[in-house]
Amino acid sequence: KCPLHFPYFLASVSIFLEKATNLDKNLPNLSKMFYHGHDLKNGVWPLCQVKSEKSKMIRIYYKKSANEAFQIIDEPKEGCWIHVDNATTDDINQISQLIELNYTDIYDCLDKYEIPRIERIKEDVIIFTRHPAPLEENNGLYTTTFTIILTKNYVITVSPIRSLLVENFTAQGPRLLPSQKSKFLIYMLLKITQEYTLQTKKIRLSVLQQGKKMNQNQIATNDINYLILNEEVLNQYLSALKPMRKVLEAITSGRYTFLYEKDQDLLEDLLHASIQSEDLCTINLRSLRSLRDGCQIIFTNKLNRTIKLLTALTIILSIPTMIASLYGMNVALPLANAPFAFSGILLFIGIISFVSVFIFQRKRWL
Repeated sequence: KCPLHFPYFLASVSIFLEKATNLDKNLPNLSKMFYHGHDLKNGVWPLCQVKSEKSKMIRIYYKKSANEAFQIIDEPKEGCWIHVDNATTDDINQISQLIELNYTDIYDCLDKYEIPRIERIKEDVIIFTRHPAPLEENNGLYTTTFTIILTKNYVITVSPIRSLLVENFTAQGPRLLPSQKSKFLIYMLLKITQEYTLQTKKIRLSVLQQGKKMNQNQIATNDINYLILNEEVLNQYLSALKPMRKVLEAITSGRYTFLYEKDQDLLEDLLHASIQSEDLCTINLRSLRSLRDGCQIIFTNKLNRTIKLLTALTIILSIPTMIASLYGMNVALPLANAPFAFSGILLFIGIISFVSVFIFQRKRWL
């Protein structure tokens, strides 16, 4: 915390209000004041610098040629790409002021349950998509919202959580410029589709391993829970891929963005890849359900065998218990005065128990 004194605080607020009154002209400076600190003039103590974590949330990427790597710049310029990680309402408010859209038009970027769709507002195109989220940070959601906004001067992407997709995208260094909006959009959607395919294949490998365990009769309760988890993941993938196909079909129509001939071919390939990813997810989901049903049958058979075993043991042990209980009564009983009564009763109990064991073994209850 910064030790702000009251006079310094008043001076800081006055300069902030002066900047805010001319927001359209001074938006880069205002953004800089929020994220990089702003030194006050006339020897006044500077505002608290909030650069630590917040400055990492909004990153501005730019490159002059397609062969260059993405560079992070401080202020937005025409043809740049602005990405927002762990977006908040303040971030959305700043983005809405930058591109001159209403806050309510892009507020859905923060909705973690938003379904994929596309809409046009004035000259801007907003594409709501979903991409796989890390399983260890899901909180019950295995896909998360990823919004792409195409404006006249910028390409903006917004994610309500940390997006590994963008980190991988920038690390690979694709040979395209953010100013090539159609190609940039297609490449980004292709990465999302490939991520779905990759995660689905990983789930398929784990399902195959579970199938080997089932063949070796080594299935445990945790394996069933893991199958149920994978089924839920695939269901969420499928519920995101189906509306995404509608989005791709809408983009292919050319009503939302201008497409060159090469872009049209790339988009058709992307549409086919999305359909294949959806089919792969559906096939794996069926295989997983079949495997889960097979595991349930195995568990049911094991339970039946256990019940049969316990039933047989109960019957075998109940016969000598009944005889011993009868001869434990204080009344006149047969063979009460016979010298070999105890040995005869034990022999009789042994024969009856042996016959019972033989019968249950023949019926495969033991």
